[in-house]
Amino acid sequence: MTLMWVSMVVMLLMGFPFMVLILGSLILQLQVNMPMFNMNVIVQQVLTGLTPPALQAVPMFILGAAILTSGKAARRLINMVRVLVGHVPGGLPITTNASCTLFGAVSGSTQATVAAIGGTMRPMLLEAGYKSPFTLALIINSSDVALLIPPSIGFIVYGVVTNTSVGKLFLAGILPGILIFLMFSAYVFVYSLVNKVGTAPKATGKERITAFKEGFPVLGFPFIIVGGIYAGIFSPTEAAAAAVLYALFLETLVYRTMTWKSLVKVLLDTGVVTGVVFVLVGAGQAFSWLISFMKIPQEVMPMILGVDPSRLEVIIVVVIAYFVACMFVDPIVAIYVFSPIFAPYVIATGIDPVFLGVLVTLQAAIGSATPPFGCDIFTAQLIFRRPYLEVIRETPPFIIILIIATILIIAFPEIATFLPDNMLAQPTGPGG
Repeated sequence: MTLMWVSMVVMLLMGFPFMVLILGSLILQLQVNMPMFNMNVIVQQVLTGLTPPALQAVPMFILGAAILTSGKAARRLINMVRVLVGHVPGGLPITTNASCTLFGAVSGSTQATVAAIGGTMRPMLLEAGYKSPFTLALIINSSDVALLIPPSIGFIVYGVVTNTSVGKLFLAGILPGILIFLMFSAYVFVYSLVNKVGTAPKATGKERITAFKEGFPVLGFPFIIVGGIYAGIFSPTEAAAAAVLYALFLETLVYRTMTWKSLVKVLLDTGVVTGVVFVLVGAGQAFSWLISFMKIPQEVMPMILGVDPSRLEVIIVVVIAYFVACMFVDPIVAIYVFSPIFAPYVIATGIDPVFLGVLVTLQAAIGSATPPFGCDIFTAQLIFRRPYLEVIRETPPFIIILIIATILIIAFPEIATFLPDNMLAQPTGPGG
């Protein structure tokens, strides 16, 4: 396995795309150490990773987010939040935080949220006197809440890999997402008071009414997705299709920003993003299969967890493993690789897979904004054209808050389990 890990690091440093890094190192390992291995098995494993029906929701959620990002929905959502809290200390950062949380209920993607909310809010934050590193850290970390607020691509992938209800995972992410929103808002409120940073002018009553009329339709997405699943009307896949229809309705008939030309561009962009996600899914499945085939978990895990680990020990090891892994690799690959490794211990200790799914997805969110290779760091670099060190300079306070949130969820599992245990209308499988 040494050759595989070394080749991965070398290709990573050389700037290869992550899917090339995973599949390339895997093929190199087999060619050198197992030259008679039938490579058709790898192709079969890649295709196996793409067959679960729940993955059908992924391109639809990506398409819905792309439609709204290309139009005016994100800007109207921001304006609606701004007229409420923009004038209080920390009002603009709280607006950014709230807008990212709400847009997460539309897109399910951290990177889409960075682009849609960050592009609008960053100039306003800079004009109000906030330093550039703070604005960048705020945007990429607030966007990470999108992985917890349904719809979440991370939850879909976790549900597929572990055979856990995606509907329950969606509901389980709501309260942890709100908790992190409140913790971030408290931090930026104190930060603004201490640094005496300016606020936006207080909106008039007329401005608030106008902003609410324009922005309120965007809030239909959480009702469609969460409400439909909760009421038993939709499976997550059907909710994704309904979200796309609602996005088209908003941007074509309500806001009137979508043209045939822009729709074609959105469809093409969705195809590219979906292709990248699905290649990562297939690569993760193949990589996970190779690790199991070589019996690495059976050799490594007893040394880490011992013979009879406690429930808390398993949870801590899982959290640390995902936290560290997602600092270096794409969360989708981390979920595919680690979930089968930890599965026997999770089952043996009776850990609720929905509860664990929230912790795993939260670590993916933390890793997405954590150096050295968090994907949202590079997204922010690309969108805002700022140097790497400037993007990561003020991320530590936000990462500490996310770690505290992880500890709170471990200490009080009801934060994650209350809604799925008490509100889901009917049990559903991984595709439902």
